Amino acid sequence: MKVTAEERFWSKVEKTATCWLWTAYKNANGYGRFNSGGRHGRIVFAHRWAYEQRFGAIPEGLALDHLCRVRHCVNPEHLEPVTSRTNTMRGETIAARHATKTHCDNGHEYTPENTRISTGGRRCCRACVREFNRARRARKAAAR
Repeated sequence: MKVTAEERFWSKVEKTATCWLWTAYKNANGYGRFNSGGRHGRIVFAHRWAYEQRFGAIPEGLALDHLCRVRHCVNPEHLEPVTSRTNTMRGETIAARHATKTHCDNGHEYTPENTRISTGGRRCCRACVREFNRARRARKAAAR
């Protein structure tokens, strides 16, 4: 008797009160992986496979965000298609933390007038840049 991909998939899932946890192979980042076609099939992310089985194709250009924050959860109701930026900003990453800052490390408020975006896309506090340049000019003058 041939086992279907769906039967193989669900045999690797433990349903808890909230999340549906992937119990088979997980990559180094904690996301479940699934061989969707058996011996010669395509290896896919388990949460993506579960989402597509329930809701259909993931819209082009969008990533799935785990609303529960559990990377090996495959419950389609815990997944939302969002842009990569939205997914990053919802996360607990350095980029998300910095993007939500309202003041620089020296306490100056990030306002349109006091904020410059560097060529690398980072915010720079104009007050801090002025203070840095003033101190550098003073050091150069004192060295002469």
